[in-house]
Amino acid sequence: MADLEIKNLHVSAGEKQILRGLDLTVNQGEIHALMGPNGSGKSTLANVIMGNPQLEVTEGQVIWQGEDITEADPDERARKGLFMAFQYPVAIPGVTIVKYLRMVINAHREERGESEISLKDFRKVVEAAMAQTNVPKEFGSRYLNDGFSGGEKKRLEMLQLALQRPQVAVLDETDSGLDVDALNVVSAAVNAVKAETGLGALIITHYQRILHLIKPDRVSILVDGRIVKEGGPELVTQIEAEGYGKIRDEVAARA
Repeated sequence: MADLEIKNLHVSAGEKQILRGLDLTVNQGEIHALMGPNGSGKSTLANVIMGNPQLEVTEGQVIWQGEDITEADPDERARKGLFMAFQYPVAIPGVTIVKYLRMVINAHREERGESEISLKDFRKVVEAAMAQTNVPKEFGSRYLNDGFSGGEKKRLEMLQLALQRPQVAVLDETDSGLDVDALNVVSAAVNAVKAETGLGALIITHYQRILHLIKPDRVSILVDGRIVKEGGPELVTQIEAEGYGKIRDEVAARA
């Protein structure tokens, strides 16, 4: 049984159907890359997995460790161990990063029936996570994403990843807008957390560069709301060489 399983998922936004019978699995310990051209439905899938109420699931299921969470609130999904790195993280002026991180840790501890973490223990785990993800200590006193560059926002998400240690993470175009240095930092953080915790990840992207740094075990190609091709890392090389045009032609020929 997969940790995260998407079964026959149909999703609409208003009158527009975006996902059209999508099946996909992610297991703890594996990197599953989801690639596809712009507008294929990749970010819609990420938002449905995390319970975005603006999207309507008209058919199918999102199953987490054998439990149907299709109707679960986003907060409930996060407490159960799902993690999402957003393409466009929001800013919350007035809330420091350390305050936010402690609130998140305590929410997960409450879900497990544990007491709140002490300030001493919190400081230890945050400093360890900062060292693992190459985040400077002074970062913690800043307001959440307020005035952050794109690279700083993604670095903060990697800090949260290291701190929360989820079983499965959904990384929605984490490489979007990053320069080479920032991409290296983000990729190193994902690889370090995976090596230590056995993290499973669904990496959603339409570029190939991040998949040269975080090696996928499986690759799925999404076109027009459907998975049209699946394989191993060789698919990344194929897309890099040929683009999505040949795959679109293959889909049209099968229709």
